[in-house]
Amino acid sequence: MKKVTLLSLIAIFFISCADKNATPPAPEAPKLPVAAITTESTTTDAEYPASIQGAIDVEIRPQISGNLDRVLVDEGAYVNKGQTLFKINERPFREQLNNALANLHAAEAALINAQLEVDKLTPLVQNKVVSEYQLKTAKATKKIAAANIEQAKAMVASAKINLSYTNVTAPVSGYIGRLPKKQGSLVAATDVEPLTTLSDVHEVYAYFSLSETDFINFKSEYAGNSIGAKIKNMPPVSLILADNNAYPQNGKIDMVDGQFDKTTGAITLRATFPNANGTLRSGNTGRIRLEIEHNDAILVPQSATVEMQDKVFVFTVNKENKVTKTPITVIGKSGANYLIKDGVKSGDQIVLSGIDKLQEGQLIKPEKSKNTKIAQLINKK
Repeated sequence: MKKVTLLSLIAIFFISCADKNATPPAPEAPKLPVAAITTESTTTDAEYPASIQGAIDVEIRPQISGNLDRVLVDEGAYVNKGQTLFKINERPFREQLNNALANLHAAEAALINAQLEVDKLTPLVQNKVVSEYQLKTAKATKKIAAANIEQAKAMVASAKINLSYTNVTAPVSGYIGRLPKKQGSLVAATDVEPLTTLSDVHEVYAYFSLSETDFINFKSEYAGNSIGAKIKNMPPVSLILADNNAYPQNGKIDMVDGQFDKTTGAITLRATFPNANGTLRSGNTGRIRLEIEHNDAILVPQSATVEMQDKVFVFTVNKENKVTKTPITVIGKSGANYLIKDGVKSGDQIVLSGIDKLQEGQLIKPEKSKNTKIAQLINKK
């Protein structure tokens, strides 16, 4: 009995030593979903800060100096073209008109008198009663009188214009801005501050800027041999307001500035939006959203990427089912997907999920679903 026990202990000892020297089994390769990259057509959005102005933003200034008798509008009011906004004291200008009219009448009387003198001297010269020199002098006086009439008429017209300037009217229909000048103020054409501003906002202009790189991409993106032709081929653009809601009507880009700003290195574009209800006003801000179409684009789900030190990576899978951490260049977003410029190409296999714990060169078991292509998975989402 003791011999059996001793033999058993020896056997257990050798088995234990054998277990300690044995190599532990390798961990099983994880099963991860994999799909092949394909190319497809897609649309991405790009947003740019924009400032909004009315189709016409005009400063209302007096063209004469005088006291402001009446202010006939209120701040923020809508006015029609030709409507009187301000009334300047007209009495000095009416007196100027009366004086100009009096000078005109005097000039007309002088012409009549000069004509009578010519009529009187003409037969006397013919009969050689007086010298021809006197007749010539009378005719010259007549011409001077006629010229004085023209000058007096011009003075009357000028006085009438100045009198009309006492009524400051709206050059366009639109909304009144602030009114810094009050009734009784002395106003002049040389004032630094205008009487008010007037904005015609039946349509508005949204100005935004593109960097030099974005502008190069813009020119290459749209068909046309000139900037004007490219603008015509551009799709409508959206305006995102300050509350992050989209303006209900789309706009159209219709202008590209002639040169870059030297200080910012950017070029200005203009989009025009209809604004019949007056929802938008001059001074509003927002963001212009451009839709850019991409043909044969490579899309990768954002969930299949990992970011490290400002770089974006995907895990590609080779023929031996080993993964490689591959950097990619992202040039835009389309929904929940990245638009890729380079780093991967059509046909490459990438891991779709479970990439947080993957290591470079790790072996996996690819798990392919019915939709094995990235494009199909994206469209399905």
